[in-house]
Amino acid sequence: MPQPSTGTLLFVGCATFDSIALVQDYPAADSRTVAADFVTAGGGPAATAAVAAARAGARTAFAGVLGTDEEGDRIISGLEAEGVDTSAVIRDASVKTGASVIVVSKATESRAIVTRPVPPVSFPSGSRFHELLDTAAWVHADHLGWNAVAGVPGLTLSVDAGNPIPSFSPRGVTLYVPTVERLRAEYGEDLAVEALLRKAVDDGASAVVATAGSEGAWVLADDGEAVHVPATPANIVSTLGAGDVYHGALLAAVAAGLPLGEAAAFAGRTAAASCAGLDGRSMIPHQTITPVLASNNPA
Repeated sequence: MPQPSTGTLLFVGCATFDSIALVQDYPAADSRTVAADFVTAGGGPAATAAVAAARAGARTAFAGVLGTDEEGDRIISGLEAEGVDTSAVIRDASVKTGASVIVVSKATESRAIVTRPVPPVSFPSGSRFHELLDTAAWVHADHLGWNAVAGVPGLTLSVDAGNPIPSFSPRGVTLYVPTVERLRAEYGEDLAVEALLRKAVDDGASAVVATAGSEGAWVLADDGEAVHVPATPANIVSTLGAGDVYHGALLAAVAAGLPLGEAAAFAGRTAAASCAGLDGRSMIPHQTITPVLASNNPA
C-alpha cells in the first residue's frame, strides 16, 4: 500500500438529496401514515464517503454533476459545511440533481427507495476536476464515477464496487472494495471468500476489502493473508448510507497509514456508529484516526 499521506482525497461520483421517513409499517395504497421521524439530508455513495473521510480528519474533495436546482444548492452547502472542497462539482442547468424519497420500516428493519437518477458524471477537459485529479493523494470512485477515472495513468485509486460497474476491471486499482456478493457474482458462488479475494488480486487489484454487512469484512493485500474483520455491534435506526460511510472511513484510515486490517476495523466502527441516525450522515463520528491494538484486530 502507498505511504501515509496528508494530501487531498478526491471522491468522484454520485451525490443525491434524500428525504427519509421512519415508519412502523410500509404505507398501504391510498393511506395516510404518520412517521416516527422525518429528515432531509445529503446522500450518494461518493459524496457520503467524502463526508465520512472529512469527519475522520482527512482533507477531502468531491467531484460530480448537479443541477442548478434547490437540491443541488443544498447538497453543495451540506458538503461545504463538512469542509469538503466542492470546486470540481459541475452545475448543469440542463439536468436535475439526483434525489430520493426513502421509507424506512421499523417493523421489517428494511427500506424502500424511490429515486430520481443522478446525471451522468463527466468533466470537460481543462476543468477543476482534472487539476485535482493530477494532485490528489488518492482518488475514490463509486459506480458512477468510475468512467471518469478509468484508464487515467498514475492514480492511487480506490473503488467502491458495491454496485455493478459495466466493463469494470480491478487491474490498476490500489484499493478495491466490493461486497462479497459482488465478488461471487463475478467469480463464482461456490468459492470461499479467501479464494474470491485472491481472484481479485490475480485480476490486478493491489489490495481488496470485501464487505458483508453484519458478517464484517475480509481483507487481503497483495503480500499478505486473507483476514476476517468482525462487524461492530450497532444500535440500528437505519443502515442507509452505512456502506458509503465505510468506504470513506476506510480510505481515510488507509491514507493515514493504518494497516489494512486496522483500517477495516476503523471503518466498521465508523459505519456502525452512523446507523444510529435515520439519515446516512448525521451520526458519523468526528474522530481522530489512531491504530487499534493488535490483540483486538490481528491483521
